[in-house]
Amino acid sequence: MPEVRAYAAQSESSGVAPMPIPRRELRPDDVAIDIDYCGICHTDIHFVENDWGGTLYPVVPGHEIIGTVTAVGSEVTGFKAGDRVGVGCLVDSCRECASCDEGLEQYCEQGPTVTYNGEDRHDGTRTYGGYSEHIVVSDRFVLHVPDALDPAAAAPLLCAGITTYSPLRHFGIGTGHKVGVIGMGGLGHMGVKFARALGAEVVLFTRSQGKVEEAKKQGAHEVVISTDEAQMATMAGQLDFILDTVPVHHDLNPYLMTLKRDGTHILVGMPEPLDPPVDGAALIFGRKRLAGSLIGGLPETQEMLDFCAEHGIVCDIEMLDIAKVNEAYERMKKGDIRYRFVIDMRTLRA
Repeated sequence: MPEVRAYAAQSESSGVAPMPIPRRELRPDDVAIDIDYCGICHTDIHFVENDWGGTLYPVVPGHEIIGTVTAVGSEVTGFKAGDRVGVGCLVDSCRECASCDEGLEQYCEQGPTVTYNGEDRHDGTRTYGGYSEHIVVSDRFVLHVPDALDPAAAAPLLCAGITTYSPLRHFGIGTGHKVGVIGMGGLGHMGVKFARALGAEVVLFTRSQGKVEEAKKQGAHEVVISTDEAQMATMAGQLDFILDTVPVHHDLNPYLMTLKRDGTHILVGMPEPLDPPVDGAALIFGRKRLAGSLIGGLPETQEMLDFCAEHGIVCDIEMLDIAKVNEAYERMKKGDIRYRFVIDMRTLRA
């Protein structure tokens, strides 16, 4: 296997540093991609530092990949050298179960193959992510990036974008709905943009007074300071949906009270047990729903990219040199980024 340059973590305390990694030769359905940009997701930090357990070291993070096709396998017809493409959180699935048949590969019943820290279904090798100069991916899991999109600012769409777009589309959110978005980070600011573009009235919940004007610039019609009981009280029974993007423990109960009868609170940011517990009465007396959502399948991700091109939607980003990734991690932990870091992969080749 040919080796390429990459940045990897060797342990939970090592941070990321240069390391050569192997990339496979082309299979018949493969697309070879030179990586131009790679977004930094908070998930990358969790895997690098083994916060969730199960990290396989060395780990090469990165699942928000924008690049240029350099070669294709003998059976590939949908891509050619020179195409601008994207690769998100998944690089394979069983392709046979009901979820895969419906283009919902993220819910593959055998478990999808993730872009990094996973195992290749064909040869058992480790999957390595986008903090590298080159990647090889099956054509089913490669996306066309519209020319209208800034490629660097499009990179986080492949995680932050689809994570927020998918539930909004699944629940049919649009004109006539009033939607609350909890949190104004990488996911939250995309949720505001998408809900607004879909025609909904958007309310942003934040703990920070300093984010009020910024939220309105992003498209929020109204901003509520969630720690202000009086402001929260004005929202009682007002919302059809809530998109909850907060990645840490927080009390859901005050937000459930802002839902109308038959309203839905959608979790996308916290894959952990709820703490404090949800009051069952808040759901029962109002026939309200608590739901979850995980990224999107490949057809929906392509739809999202095309929607973004049509509506002029990209992620707000800060570009950085790959040598500064560890510094970026520390800033992300402090919330010192509006709203996503993107690595200029030319700095890896320099």
